[in-house]
Amino acid sequence: MIEDEAFDPTVTSSETVFEGKVWDVRREVFEYNGSDLTRDFVDHTGAVAILALNDAGEVLMIKQYRHPVRHRMWEIPAGLLDVEGEDPLNAAKRELAEEADLVASEWDLLSEFHTSPGGSDEIIRIYLARGLTDATEVFDRAEEEADMEKRWVPLDEALDAVLARRLHNPSTTIAILEASIARSRNWSTLGAADQPWPRHRKLTAS
Repeated sequence: MIEDEAFDPTVTSSETVFEGKVWDVRREVFEYNGSDLTRDFVDHTGAVAILALNDAGEVLMIKQYRHPVRHRMWEIPAGLLDVEGEDPLNAAKRELAEEADLVASEWDLLSEFHTSPGGSDEIIRIYLARGLTDATEVFDRAEEEADMEKRWVPLDEALDAVLARRLHNPSTTIAILEASIARSRNWSTLGAADQPWPRHRKLTAS
């Protein structure tokens, strides 16, 4: 069995070298293989994403503008873990309500991944949400979320779009691939939605 291995080197220096509107850049010096190495990386809060699947086997997709890549991208609902002390599952429930006006009665852990481990400490946990109903509150949306488009897409159609390289958001791509495989295995690969998240070092340190 292969599995990523946690490793904590001795960090001799850690400082914020850039403070941004959403996240910062951190510079750390650490000891590794007998040398002092310096690395800059995006200091990220982490995030959650939700693959919402209805009884017809359709995935909720939202189209949102992403300025760094100059694209309006089809994505699954997602959001930052930027509320101090908020449980990740509760954050996922909040994001599903705020971005999609939905609540779910059944939650499972689908996946988790580091988005760019060579340059960011961002980690994302993806949940599978089923048993969907309309939320009692409809949220006002601003900025890039103001013109979001929502669409229900059959899971197989979404998978075809991933395999044809028409979708490029990493959370969405990973979620669709993993959900398709999980479905083929009668959902036996799913995890408990409330299980601990030790790979999110900031969350476990809080």
